[in-house]
Amino acid sequence: FFKQKTAYEIYQCDWSSDVCSSDLVYDSPEVNAFATGPSKNRALVAVSMGLLRSMRQEEVAGVLGHEIAHIANGDMVTMTLLQGIMNAFVMFFARLVAYAVTSRGDRDDNRGGSYMTYFLVRMVLEIGLGILGSIVTAWFSRHREFRADAGGATLAGRDRMIGALRRLMANREMVDTQHQA
Repeated sequence: FFKQKTAYEIYQCDWSSDVCSSDLVYDSPEVNAFATGPSKNRALVAVSMGLLRSMRQEEVAGVLGHEIAHIANGDMVTMTLLQGIMNAFVMFFARLVAYAVTSRGDRDDNRGGSYMTYFLVRMVLEIGLGILGSIVTAWFSRHREFRADAGGATLAGRDRMIGALRRLMANREMVDTQHQA
């Protein structure tokens, strides 16, 4: 299912040609690459020009191996589903607990909670449970990154993956953190 160009083909491309000005490479000085797509068969890997300019061919191969491992592991879909499930649980439990807290009055005296109280309790719970859900998602994401590193080492070679990780550490100041999502 890998129809993308190899690391060597991307690195040796003539950047003025139509073949290399495709979705695979985007013009940015930032050192970055990412995998995206709705399925393994429809995924692609995008690489920044900053990464291609700052890394040797072997290091680019390590980065691409890492990103292709994300595709092979199904990480994009898995992380999307995990985040969706976490959000559903947060909303469900926040509403359930808020309803239980605000409707505790006796049935006979009609002292159920107001909608404003329900809303405030629900918002506080959604924020708190959302933070806890984010911690779980971040832990799972770290686990997937380590698996992608191992996959990158398998696909591109251990030395290439180590070289890529070392180069990324040396170039981390070239990552633009000012972009808004």
